[in-house]
Amino acid sequence: MFDFGFWELAIVGIVALVVVGPDKLPALAIKLGRFLGKLRRYFASVRADIESELKSAELKEMLEKQQSEISELRSILSETKQDVETDVKSFTDPTLADAVAEEATKSTSQTSPTGKSES
Repeated sequence: MFDFGFWELAIVGIVALVVVGPDKLPALAIKLGRFLGKLRRYFASVRADIESELKSAELKEMLEKQQSEISELRSILSETKQDVETDVKSFTDPTLADAVAEEATKSTSQTSPTGKSES
């Protein structure tokens, strides 16, 4: 966190000893240690909350992307279903079936046995 060397800590200790006094210095060190522990736990808690929110946001984004892909696939599936239904109706409708048969006979009569057109 902070980069304190030995001499910086020694100077702070000497100043604290002079200002607070030798009898109150141990109690002050205990209170300072507890305060720093609470501060570290608080920062760890805030960091964990931020990370969980970021994960939550990423998951929401992935979910929205997958939902858009699902809706896209559903539209493709619906279009395919309509195409298949149209094809099935064209084969079951007698007038369309006759037209398809006529078209098939025309295409086979125009090709020779070798597979080339007779034109």
